[in-house]
Amino acid sequence: MSAILFGSISTIADTSELQRRAFNEAFAAHGLDWNWTRADYISMLGSNGGANRVADYAKSKGADVDAAAVHATKSEIFQKLVGEAGLTPRPGVVETLAAAKKSDVKVGFVTTTSADNISALLDSLGPDVSKESFDIIVDSSSVSEPKPDAASYTFALDKLSENAADCVAIEDNEGGVAAASAAGVTCIAFPNENTAEGDFSAAVESVDALDSGRVTALAGV
Repeated sequence: MSAILFGSISTIADTSELQRRAFNEAFAAHGLDWNWTRADYISMLGSNGGANRVADYAKSKGADVDAAAVHATKSEIFQKLVGEAGLTPRPGVVETLAAAKKSDVKVGFVTTTSADNISALLDSLGPDVSKESFDIIVDSSSVSEPKPDAASYTFALDKLSENAADCVAIEDNEGGVAAASAAGVTCIAFPNENTAEGDFSAAVESVDALDSGRVTALAGV
């Protein structure tokens, strides 16, 4: 058997700028005079974990901030924005899901974001992409270590009873590619609009649209 593993929300629909907007609105809600420009945000995307980004930024500013609380507010705002944005799946996503189903290839959604963020995204994209599109959905409650740790992929492979060598991951950022690679999973880089200049040398290739035939071939079909 084999599996195709989508590695983050923005491999399904590009939400990167909505994420940045949500951070800035959360800062305002907490009385912080911070504003992350696009250039600021891009410079932070080499690692995963929004709360960690807030904590690191606060430290750089010498500010005493409850990073977890700010990030919780950001998540609430992000979920609202996702519901209002009229998002559509990224190029090739729907076709890749259909090809996987036709070929009896398992599909996973392997993230370390919250279950609420995932639900907001999938609710906005249904019926083209829904919870039923995936054989497993991994979220932040599934593992204790975020990407670039391999834990989320190891968890998914175990639950799917699949070998890493028989699977292909699709990731949009450097940390995600590192996580898939650490788990021994071949990875396609599918950068979003804010990660396009990242270092994806660990991926087998970098694309701006998914080719369902190529993805399933890498999954051994």
